[in-house]
Amino acid sequence: MRRTAGLGLTLLTVAALALAGCGNQTDNNTAENGGKLRIGTEGTYAPFTYHDENGKLTGFDVEIAAEVSKRMGLQPEFVETAWDGMIAGLDAGRFDTIFNEVSVTDERKEKYDFSDPYIVSKAVLIVKENNTDITKLADLKGKKSAQSLTSNLGQIAKANGAEIVGVEGFNQSIELLLSGRVDATVNDSLSYFDYKKQQPDAPIKMVDEASDASQSAALFKKGNDELVQAVNQALADMKQDGTYLKISQKYFGADVSQ
Repeated sequence: MRRTAGLGLTLLTVAALALAGCGNQTDNNTAENGGKLRIGTEGTYAPFTYHDENGKLTGFDVEIAAEVSKRMGLQPEFVETAWDGMIAGLDAGRFDTIFNEVSVTDERKEKYDFSDPYIVSKAVLIVKENNTDITKLADLKGKKSAQSLTSNLGQIAKANGAEIVGVEGFNQSIELLLSGRVDATVNDSLSYFDYKKQQPDAPIKMVDEASDASQSAALFKKGNDELVQAVNQALADMKQDGTYLKISQKYFGADVSQ
């Protein structure tokens, strides 16, 4: 079990730092969590955090968090929580951090600290494999695009002149695309990579992407500087030695860190 490189901390010191960072949240129960990193996660959001066919908690975020914990010399303890109550759970001290594809936003940064981003999502343009007419977002003008009506992805398609066909989610967008009822969809790059990983022969392709990207990171209550630093070092080491890429390829078939 590897300790965080470069911090010069023993196993017990790392554990103490992790718990000290939460000390203002957990009162007398803190001592019971020695040697553990308590991680809030959803458990119902594939491929990021979900249960496999055997009921085991798994997923991209789960594997990343577990590996980070091990490199810090801590035992990961996952606390499954519905998304709507997850940040409140962090506030209440139910866990020390959240790994659940939490987007980094200015609003959240005012109250919480984030680790370095470990996943990047982009809006991408998806068409059928044999489509040669649409190669960039500007080519959507006058074309039908399958979009969730309230999402920013739909706004991107609309801004590029597309005729919007409303859908309820990614899978329905792809169904309409494959059936020829729409010409394209602007959707999340992570959803695309996951779909292609599950359906490698699906005759769709990604031809363009928007310039803006959404970054996700681990979330912490403010004041846990040593814990955030240790997590950042573990993430950096994972990227350096290829562990991050291995996990990313497993779930998405691509490097989703950039």
